[in-house]
Amino acid sequence: MNMKNKILLLVCLLGMNVPMIGQTIKSSIHPIQYKQYDKVEIDIELVQKFNNPYVQEEIALDMLITTPSQKEQILPCYFVSKKSNNLSCWKARYTPQESGIYQYKIQLIKSGIKKDTSKVERFEVNKSAEPGFLHTKSNWILAFDNGQPFRGIGENICWESRDNDDSKFFKKLHEKSERYNYDYLLTEFAKNGGNFFRTWICSWNLPIDYEGPFNNSRYTKSDEFYNPDALARMDYLIELSEELNLYIMLTLGQGGYLIKERGVVDTAEDFFVDKQARAWYKNRLRYIVARWGYSTSIAMWEFINEVDNIQFRNSNNPIDSKFIVDWHDEMSTYIKQIDPYCHIVTTSISHRDIEGLNSIANMDINQKHIYNKTSSIPTEIERYVQEFGKPYIIGEFGREWDWSKNFDDFSHEMDIDFKRGLWYGLFSPTPVTPMSWWWEYFDTRGMTPYFRAVRKISDRMLAAGNGSFEPLSIEVENVDAFGVKCGKEIFVYLFNPEHSTLVIDVNIPITEHQKYKVQAMDPTMLVVKDILGIDNTSSFITLKGITLGAEKEVVYILTPSLE
Repeated sequence: MNMKNKILLLVCLLGMNVPMIGQTIKSSIHPIQYKQYDKVEIDIELVQKFNNPYVQEEIALDMLITTPSQKEQILPCYFVSKKSNNLSCWKARYTPQESGIYQYKIQLIKSGIKKDTSKVERFEVNKSAEPGFLHTKSNWILAFDNGQPFRGIGENICWESRDNDDSKFFKKLHEKSERYNYDYLLTEFAKNGGNFFRTWICSWNLPIDYEGPFNNSRYTKSDEFYNPDALARMDYLIELSEELNLYIMLTLGQGGYLIKERGVVDTAEDFFVDKQARAWYKNRLRYIVARWGYSTSIAMWEFINEVDNIQFRNSNNPIDSKFIVDWHDEMSTYIKQIDPYCHIVTTSISHRDIEGLNSIANMDINQKHIYNKTSSIPTEIERYVQEFGKPYIIGEFGREWDWSKNFDDFSHEMDIDFKRGLWYGLFSPTPVTPMSWWWEYFDTRGMTPYFRAVRKISDRMLAAGNGSFEPLSIEVENVDAFGVKCGKEIFVYLFNPEHSTLVIDVNIPITEHQKYKVQAMDPTMLVVKDILGIDNTSSFITLKGITLGAEKEVVYILTPSLE
């Protein structure tokens, strides 16, 4: 998808210094036609006194939309600037999902009471070939508005370089601002087949509501309610992602909720419990949805990274699980109410389950992080899918989580773990492959091109089965083996965990007597070759005498033969 067209429907009269007479909300529309999934930017001029435009309990503007199919939508608008005591400029960013004639008006709410609306305006939207927003479809895939299946080939790219990194052995590597920025990282990732990444809003990255100073020279301290540098950087990140056809799990975090950060409470427990803190967070969600919810590159809102680590930050007095579950229930319900595009909602744990968290109705996808036990990824995904009946994602994985260790002492193991984690996910019922951590380290190890092989097989799986996956039980000794059938094609992944070469027979089950052409792909070299010596019965295809080197892997693609 190319960067979306910025379309101005209403012109805010920035030069005016006097209020409009007899009119609270002014709007006008240009006689231009638009396309599905274009960004429609609406500038709004409001005459009204207020103190804090970021607190909906005081003042709020909503765009009330009637779509061509007569669906009613409500989109939050966000404050841009104040021109005088009475005159201010606001904006709505809207993405039309249908073609046809739209109607809309802007509604003013003060102190919870509807005060005024603008006159009804209309605009026309033509059809486009863009697929739209992502939604959950099955345990295996997501799907766009148009039904096209999608699987995320993912990686954590959670922040750009910090000024002062706390890594014991890789401090200088992580501080390379000229290299480890979104422009380089995302471009390289997309060029090599990646299509999904996870990134954070936190005190040093995209710090929209932190006071600062920041451990990141990209941002300067500001007295503004939301940091202008962070807002601009987020705008740029969204536009860059759209240009590169990348989809984002945006980790919203707790934000600057502490009083010392201009927040409202003093403790992590109060963040989850205090009514004022919950209202504060809802206003934060409202602004985020209003400003960036329009983008189809936003695949998922992730509330909090590793909420169990927040829960047990004080191990002697952990936060009650009920508070955390109730908070997520309330916030997921709220964001579903204000997000007209129905973005996917998730949150994550590190390793400790929180009773009730995986069963919240408005949480679309459950998620955990796995380190030092990548071999458990398939069984963990299957277990959570079966137990809770919704898709599951491994949001982080890796050979090691401890940044005080020198990864170069076991770099070979880091590389192997990186590779097999991706394949374990691709052959498991998860809509996004497990996402590796340590993006700077793996970049300098030259691992980014490895995503090409995973993406190549993923695309072929989706094309063969149009999003259908039938797991197969592969019979082979001493090897990690996974298989799926997508449409008429069969895919098999083998990994030899031993430190010696194995010669093996591989039995692949089939449901009908059919001859197959078999090809083998080396994922590292992207070399594909035909396999001969195949035994084909009514129940199995047997690959005889396969040689698989120590800690090596191979992918087989079985295609029905026309012979």
